[in-house]
Amino acid sequence: MSDSFPLPPVRLHTEAELARDALAAPLLAQAVRLARWAGPATRVDAGGELVEEQLPAAAEVLGLTGEDAAAWASGAWRVAVDTGLVEVVDEEEGTVTAGADLALLTPGSPGDVLGVWLGALETVLAEASVPDLDDLDDFDDLVDAGDEVDFSSLDWDLEAEAEFLEGVLASLYLLTVSEEGPADGPVPLPVLAASMIMPDDMGEPTDDVLEQVSDAMMRLDDQFRLLEPIGLVDFQPVDEALMADADEEPAAPFDDTDVSRYGMVRLTPLGLFGVRTRLLEAGVIAPAVGELADKGADVLLDGTSAFPATAAQAEMEQWLTRREPLAAARELLAAARGADSGAPLRRLRCQQALSLVGAEAEPALCEVLDDAELGGLARVWLTENSAADVPAPPEEMVFWLTVDTVAAQLAAEGNSVELQALVEGLASQHSGFFATAWRVDHPATAEVLEAMGRLHPDRKVAKEARKAAFKARSQHGG
Repeated sequence: MSDSFPLPPVRLHTEAELARDALAAPLLAQAVRLARWAGPATRVDAGGELVEEQLPAAAEVLGLTGEDAAAWASGAWRVAVDTGLVEVVDEEEGTVTAGADLALLTPGSPGDVLGVWLGALETVLAEASVPDLDDLDDFDDLVDAGDEVDFSSLDWDLEAEAEFLEGVLASLYLLTVSEEGPADGPVPLPVLAASMIMPDDMGEPTDDVLEQVSDAMMRLDDQFRLLEPIGLVDFQPVDEALMADADEEPAAPFDDTDVSRYGMVRLTPLGLFGVRTRLLEAGVIAPAVGELADKGADVLLDGTSAFPATAAQAEMEQWLTRREPLAAARELLAAARGADSGAPLRRLRCQQALSLVGAEAEPALCEVLDDAELGGLARVWLTENSAADVPAPPEEMVFWLTVDTVAAQLAAEGNSVELQALVEGLASQHSGFFATAWRVDHPATAEVLEAMGRLHPDRKVAKEARKAAFKARSQHGG
């Protein structure tokens, strides 16, 4: 994933809410219980793991029963040690004591709690990246032969496995935060697996690709089973009835099959926080709604330029709640000025922000009526807010605002269907539009006219637009 192109902004729960979720995560809660249970009689091996004789007692403390009880207890203990909830005080004696971080979970701040949870997540992700050794033929052969196991000789790459899982979580994060994504809905496991295997431009998948997707789907089924107890995901596993033969894996569905039977996964609010934290640590630009609330209007308008419309509005709402309406309107208008390439989109975002401000902002809009760059949008706002005696704009201002608006839409959406409709409307409503438009003294005039020529479906109108673009470039020496 690119470390320079920003992801859509995520809406996070408050730190206090996330900390409560972290403390309620079953695996962290178990680790805390074991840390409080551990005492002078608790013994660990050289690696800090509970000795085998202690596992039944640990499982009993956690209320675990069944053949997997010892394994789950061992996993919870590993989290306790790795996160500093338990500290090994004497490796030779194998004795432990409560770790310093255990005290953070009661009187500590939400940030302290989340720091411990992130450490636990690191442990679980590392475990999830290691395949089940019983499923590796090479491992079975080495064990049967009684040889010392050289893990580097096995047919798996730990670093590649970890990168695959990180990529899956990043893909799930992107699907969650994108406006066209599932929002709070779960993602089918085959869709997630296919996003990692199939190229974007692939048509009908080949049998080989389908097999790879199926293999990835089953790996993810195992991994998400491990990740759910730490609170990262809500997970519905693959329906075991689909696997009629224990040696076969279900093929991923690419038809109208009930896809939910193939597994469904959703990042929890805590999971969104966790994955975003890891993305930030990896250098990915992953904004969160509310981060700009204490910044200046210039940062707000530039920062929301790449946001989807709903996220931009949410950010603006938070920014405005901290300011007096009239002062906020003046600050927004001042930040919207400029002749640089980003200025049209700043002015579009300024219009969106001003639409959220009430009548108290009217004096600020009246002050810029004669401003060449802001007078047009000021008249639009005043008219929409039923202000009295709004002066009619001169023709030059109308055309300048039109060019500015199209330039902003180009920057925000590219050659979208909405922009094509705007272009068609402009050309049909204004007779002789192109004969005047090329004279507009706006830095983006030629670019806008070229776009109109590219987007308009009528060949005659498109040709007029291209001719006007040529004149505009000649006029400005470009």
